[in-house]
Amino acid sequence: MDRATLAAYDKEAAAFAQDWHDQPAPADLHDIVSRFFIKGGSTADIGCGSGREVAWLNANGFPAEGFDASEGLLAEARARYPQARFAQTELPELDGIAAASFDNVLCETVIMHLDRALIAPSVRRMLEIAKPGGILYLSWRVTDGTDARDAHGRLYAAFDAALVRAELTQAALLHDEEVVSASSGKVIHRIVARKGG
Repeated sequence: MDRATLAAYDKEAAAFAQDWHDQPAPADLHDIVSRFFIKGGSTADIGCGSGREVAWLNANGFPAEGFDASEGLLAEARARYPQARFAQTELPELDGIAAASFDNVLCETVIMHLDRALIAPSVRRMLEIAKPGGILYLSWRVTDGTDARDAHGRLYAAFDAALVRAELTQAALLHDEEVVSASSGKVIHRIVARKGG
């Protein structure tokens, strides 16, 4: 994880959490999850932030636990959803998560906060923690041109979707689109893949 981005999330965790929870529910994300994820399947939310999607997943038949690099955001998640499971870990290593652990892996608008060199190994690792036949959902905010940082210092890496697709050659692409997020209003790219086996 980019250190300045992580520091921003830790420093302003409560404000970021409030902003996300004040946004409209991401109905488009929920629709995709409902269409492609394995119902009843164990689900990992990688980069869960303040836990909003973990709560939705658990309430809608996808038993989920959340993982994030930011202890500040995890504190927000645990306070908001004390019944849910959250753990600290970081891309690309995802220490503490065994290979083939989850039926579904969700990573919503996280990988653009990684240095470009860490994106491919992060995608490989997330596919690795999915069970054979499991589903991986990836999305990221699209940044054109060169890498950028926002007013908080968060990194938004500029990269082509081909970088992600190249790590999914052993998976079947089920969904691949660039759209405006219903929740944030930002342009995002989404890919859903089924792991081989």
